[in-house]
Amino acid sequence: MTNPIRHLTEAGHLGSFFISGGWCKPDGMEHAPIVNPAKEEIVAALPLGSEADVEYAVNAARRAFPGWARTRPEERAALLTRIHALILERQELFAQALTCEMGAAISYARLAQVPLAAEHVRAARDNLARFPFITARGSTAIMREPIGVCALITPWNWPLYQITAKVAPALAAGCTMVLKPSELSPLSAALFAEVMDDVGVPPGVFNLVHGTGPTVGAALAAHPEVDMISITSSTRAGILVAQAAAPTVKRVAQELGGKSPNIILPDADLRRAVPLGVGAAFRNVGQSCSAPTRMLVLRAQLAEVERLAEAAASELVVGDPLLESTTHGPIANRPQFDRVQTMIGVGLEEGAKLVIGGTGRPDGLPVGLYARPTVFSNVHRDMRIAQEEIFGPVLSIIPYDTVEEAIDIANDTVYGLGAHVQGKDWPTTQMVAGQIRSGQVHLDYPDWDPNAPFGGYKRSGNGREYGLEGIEEYIETKAVLGFYR
Repeated sequence: MTNPIRHLTEAGHLGSFFISGGWCKPDGMEHAPIVNPAKEEIVAALPLGSEADVEYAVNAARRAFPGWARTRPEERAALLTRIHALILERQELFAQALTCEMGAAISYARLAQVPLAAEHVRAARDNLARFPFITARGSTAIMREPIGVCALITPWNWPLYQITAKVAPALAAGCTMVLKPSELSPLSAALFAEVMDDVGVPPGVFNLVHGTGPTVGAALAAHPEVDMISITSSTRAGILVAQAAAPTVKRVAQELGGKSPNIILPDADLRRAVPLGVGAAFRNVGQSCSAPTRMLVLRAQLAEVERLAEAAASELVVGDPLLESTTHGPIANRPQFDRVQTMIGVGLEEGAKLVIGGTGRPDGLPVGLYARPTVFSNVHRDMRIAQEEIFGPVLSIIPYDTVEEAIDIANDTVYGLGAHVQGKDWPTTQMVAGQIRSGQVHLDYPDWDPNAPFGGYKRSGNGREYGLEGIEEYIETKAVLGFYR
């Protein structure tokens, strides 16, 4: 069965939480609609958790922590191996869930959203084998131990991908956890909890509580028995979680907003760099915090770049996400759709040149949260569309006159999550990458690397995910002096 709503309903899991190794009904009485954005139809109702549900889940995680923390790395690796295999075995069910809950094109869900999520699990397992849990420094032992109970708060735009990016390294480190997925995209989280149940995760090690940020998220952030919060969200939500966590002095790892630059150096191959840049900016319908939505190009090349960008954007197929021919489905939810439409209007009001797209739905799509792939040119660095995260298929082309100015424009933002640089002269390309204030820099559109640490500078957050650094986020360091004789 590949209908996620029917599958979860028949299993009795759509309206249940997973706590202490079993499925249970929530204490909370409120519900939220689950909306299919392609049809703008409510497909199910999601029970929302309360502070009592958080208390139950956190206590379960606290009870499970001592035993799980003492397990051998080989035991944790074996669990991760089973999780990885079962995600891939159920790939189609996950893909259908992602299409239903947030409008991902089915081809993109199958080729990116699900397999890349599985890769986080595989990478955490492989890194576990070489993680330095204890090292010698003279007679002192440096011990790296799991931090404890972790609250994991994940977003609606990459639902499964961000769950595995947090759960897998937390498990590898020896932590127990409570997952609060976005209430806007809860289906993939429920399916993931089924995976955890079926692979035999020990009771209390992994717990799932659905709910809103102001209720469940705030209760997790303030809970004295939660040792760490890892949140992927907007910068605004990240600030609120950090403030709620401050009185209990718990660790807060945040992966927040972005406004990533893509510097096309003067010697770059425009026929390659521009179309790939458009594709990168519009991946996942532009709903990626690290999407390179500011394309910086030499002013003398602006006309050619506009032509190439328009051609690339016109080839995108926006439509029913269940069709194999569709490359881009709808925006994931109504508030985000309205935000995208507002910001396209802002770009027009600010006087940016509209190359393609604009406000409204694409032709032939009267129903559904579909946005027109939009490219603006001759954008000034101080325009709102150049400074604010839009989180939709909107690209701003910004001209520069010198490479030094391009670097300055790239850094002229409160964010610092991702960046791209394209050029033929490799020493120059590397030099430019080194001067960008960003947690990741991609040179010449490289392959995705699950071991490349991911996280932000400035208001894009703190901490890192992926790779060894991703496991380190869930670790406390202890020095035992005189341990070696």
